[in-house]
Amino acid sequence: MSPELLSVLVLAVVFVIATTRSVNMGALAFAAAFGVGTLVADLDADGVFAGFPGDLFVVLVGVTYLFALARANGTTDWLVHAAVRAVRGRVALIPWVMFALTGALTAIGAVSPAAVAIVAPIALSFASRYGISPLLMGAMVVHGAQAGGFSPISIYGSIVNGIVEREKLPGSEITLFLASLLANLVIAAVVFAVCGGPKLWRQGAVVETGTAVAKGDAAKGDVGADSGSGSGAGGSGTGGAGTRTAPAATVTRTDAVLAAAVPLTAPVVATLVCLVALVVAVLGFDLDAGLTAITLAVVLSTVWPDDSRRAVTEIAWPTVLLICGVLTYVGVLDEMGTITWAGEGVGGIGVPLLAAVLLCYIGAIVSAFASSVGIMGALIPLAVPFLAQGEIGAVGMVAALAVSATVVDVSPFSTNGALVLAAAPDVDRERFFRQLMAYGGIVVAAVPAVVWLVMVVPGWG
Repeated sequence: MSPELLSVLVLAVVFVIATTRSVNMGALAFAAAFGVGTLVADLDADGVFAGFPGDLFVVLVGVTYLFALARANGTTDWLVHAAVRAVRGRVALIPWVMFALTGALTAIGAVSPAAVAIVAPIALSFASRYGISPLLMGAMVVHGAQAGGFSPISIYGSIVNGIVEREKLPGSEITLFLASLLANLVIAAVVFAVCGGPKLWRQGAVVETGTAVAKGDAAKGDVGADSGSGSGAGGSGTGGAGTRTAPAATVTRTDAVLAAAVPLTAPVVATLVCLVALVVAVLGFDLDAGLTAITLAVVLSTVWPDDSRRAVTEIAWPTVLLICGVLTYVGVLDEMGTITWAGEGVGGIGVPLLAAVLLCYIGAIVSAFASSVGIMGALIPLAVPFLAQGEIGAVGMVAALAVSATVVDVSPFSTNGALVLAAAPDVDRERFFRQLMAYGGIVVAAVPAVVWLVMVVPGWG
């Protein structure tokens, strides 16, 4: 067996063990890098560590540290509350609020599972109370997180753009961001239409007075079951106008988001300013996202040390370990020539477009059961020699791989899907699990082919 094939098989074993034994894939990858690097590639410790992504380590720690502070001091609660109030509690718009909110959180630097963990419990509580399909709400949260997940200052965006830059591939940060945003927006619109979204327009709007005001067809008594019972006292005809005032249905004001407004305290204001400063510094002045974020986090921690003590423990250390481990192993593969060998093998299929769609499906299938960032960290470098032939546009191919490997996070076997499943109150969890699994299967089967057709076939980049 050739050393290159052996190293690929070891990578496959890492994915299998991480999936079946719940061991952090990054830890496994570090062990694999040590074993393969020293025993197969004859590398010393310096050779193994040469692939360690120090720049991405700082991005991950800095950005997740800043966001953990935002969660600890109540900034994220303030953002959630403000978003729901902005639509005056209109039930039909709440799924889209959750989509936009998770998208905004990941776009400014939150790790996707962190954004889902924050928003999903609130979103699924709304779904339970107001008769919204939990599948619809869960899908909107996850696709929202992925919609913003490839902004230039996001975790995913920083990782993929960093890999593209290191591999000296043509890249476009804006194209990558827009590709993921539009793909997830289209999928969310389809899910909204299929899973009962149009019916939500006939449901009441939750208002701050504690009543649900029906409109449209609801004026005839078609008020959502979870909205309560109509009092009938408010209905009155208007003669020739042909309309009448809708009955009001009383609801109990127990929703955390619709209760008292989250106070705009000094730490919250300072954190909001820091988030804006991060965006301006990175996009306007081309400063490093990781170093900027960790500097802002240190400033906040110095002024409010109590929040800092809680936030440090909430840095996404498992994600840091995962990404750094996988990319270190990929560095070993590069050092021993496996990436060139594998790329030439894919290119040897003879039909570049066929090879491209196969890579997209590999990314989607494996990512549905493992880490999206881990898959991207492995697949993009493996595709470098294949892309170097120039027959497939690198920008479109990278975007297609990124979308294929992340939209499948609705699978209940992924972190985001599992968070949604765990956050859903008052549901038959086995049934909801089957729904998520079926929906994830549809996404795996359909999306890679669609993004390949839209992004790769035209030859972007």
